Amino acid sequence: MHTIANLIVGLVAVLHLGFLILEMFLWQTPFGRKTFGLTKEFAAESAKLAANQGLYNGFLAAGLVWGLLAGHDSFYIKVFFLSCVIVAGLYGGFTVKKSILVIQALPALVALILLHLP
Repeated sequence: MHTIANLIVGLVAVLHLGFLILEMFLWQTPFGRKTFGLTKEFAAESAKLAANQGLYNGFLAAGLVWGLLAGHDSFYIKVFFLSCVIVAGLYGGFTVKKSILVIQALPALVALILLHLP
């Protein structure tokens, strides 16, 4: 179960690295605008906010990778960063778009549950 939990933690980290790329570098591109359903004008107006949000997603990804690579305290590192992802996903899901609950919070919740199984 430990290996499966770590695979899901890795998936969550990859997702957040993808969010970083989308929000920091692709926000104003046709792909980024289509992904988030943005007009060209809104994407231009909100680009700095999106880049900031992308940076935070990068920190979450980095923390999860740290948890995967850490030795003795890796369990607690993964629990902390997965909990942060879940809180961010819940907030986004209730304030921005319901699909954030499935895309962001659910994989982190699954990983967190699997970490606690023997």
